[in-house]
Amino acid sequence: MIDLRDLRQRPEAYQRAAEQKNIRVSVKDFLRIDDERKTLQQSVDAKRAEQNATSKAMPGLKGKERQKQLSAMKELSAKLKEEENRLQQIEMEWKTMQLLLPTIPLPSVPIGKDESGNKEMKRWGKPGASAPAKDHVEIGEALGLFDINRGVKIAGARNYFLVGKGAELHLAVLRLAIDTLTKKGWKLFSPPLMASWDCLMGTGFFPGAEEQTYAVGAELERGKEIETDNLYLIGTSEVSVCSYHNNEVLPLAILPTRYCGYSSCFRREAGTYGKDTKGLYRVHQFEKVEQVVLCEADEGKAMAMFEEIRMNAEEVLQILEMPYRVLDICTGDMGRGKVFMQDIETWMPSRGDYCETHSCSYLGDFQARRLNIKYIDRDGTKKFVHTLNNTCIASPRILIPLLETYQSTDGSVTIPSALRPYMGGKEKIVKI
Repeated sequence: MIDLRDLRQRPEAYQRAAEQKNIRVSVKDFLRIDDERKTLQQSVDAKRAEQNATSKAMPGLKGKERQKQLSAMKELSAKLKEEENRLQQIEMEWKTMQLLLPTIPLPSVPIGKDESGNKEMKRWGKPGASAPAKDHVEIGEALGLFDINRGVKIAGARNYFLVGKGAELHLAVLRLAIDTLTKKGWKLFSPPLMASWDCLMGTGFFPGAEEQTYAVGAELERGKEIETDNLYLIGTSEVSVCSYHNNEVLPLAILPTRYCGYSSCFRREAGTYGKDTKGLYRVHQFEKVEQVVLCEADEGKAMAMFEEIRMNAEEVLQILEMPYRVLDICTGDMGRGKVFMQDIETWMPSRGDYCETHSCSYLGDFQARRLNIKYIDRDGTKKFVHTLNNTCIASPRILIPLLETYQSTDGSVTIPSALRPYMGGKEKIVKI
């Protein structure tokens, strides 16, 4: 949700932002509805005031004057009811359309139609010169680290079992990320895995990502309508952790918050039929350690936090000694609420390319306005916080570059030294 006062002052900037983000919304049409709502609200308020004044005067009226006022009251009530019904319709349209309005990207954001417009900013490490002997699926199946076929048997496509050392390796990378953050003072959350529509709306996922989200409900009888609980499985702990302070006014002293949410995540991957179907890259269920920041409404301070949370993710990759690059995400690839965004792509040898493993976003006050999260500034005024989020690690996707990078010619996988304390000190995963 955006600042409507700012929208009214510079509508062209918001229309340009919508076009650059490939969002179909007419700012001109919204402002027309906004004006109609304002005019209609004034008319309804005036008629209600007139109705109240007449009601107070009625006990003192008699005869023809009383009958005249009763007739006028009846006519006024009919007009008021008609306008109230119209106002209710306009309010719904106004609120719905308001949720579609985009934020304005920072001037440094590249202009582009899609991911082809993203701009590489830095690289770390050097990818291996030659293609790997095996991809992660071959490695994992040979070592018994996961079982995709039985995962599909149990829950359908894009599901899997992590087994034995595969499950241990998965937990090890998550634990490394958690420990890296908590040692720096980040507060760990194990949040609800289900959230209400309001939370998904508040964090900017609804409207827009409904088809990617699992709704929680019960089919009472096959073939009949599903009764839902107005709850949804989260696709990221950002939804729960960012909503933690909804409808609250925070003291300045607790800002910026440094929260990390560890959770399972669920995504339907609708619209990706036939894309990335092999292995663990695009799956329905995964686990993630997410960084969530609420800070002052100051772009400079927010961007400093952006650098901090991105560097936390980079630090984990550097500890694991896996090559990666950082991209500035262009307007057409960044989403409605984001004002600045970077992705980290880790080198995946079997693909011969860098592929997305982390996403870092700054959303200004977009989420805070939807969730109604404010703080008391130094001068005593209330302001909306600014929010940021970033993946510190997501697994099992990160296992793809890890297994492929650390495979040996004898079929074993060397365990990165940083993960050995989480795996009983073992140095290698070998076939048993």
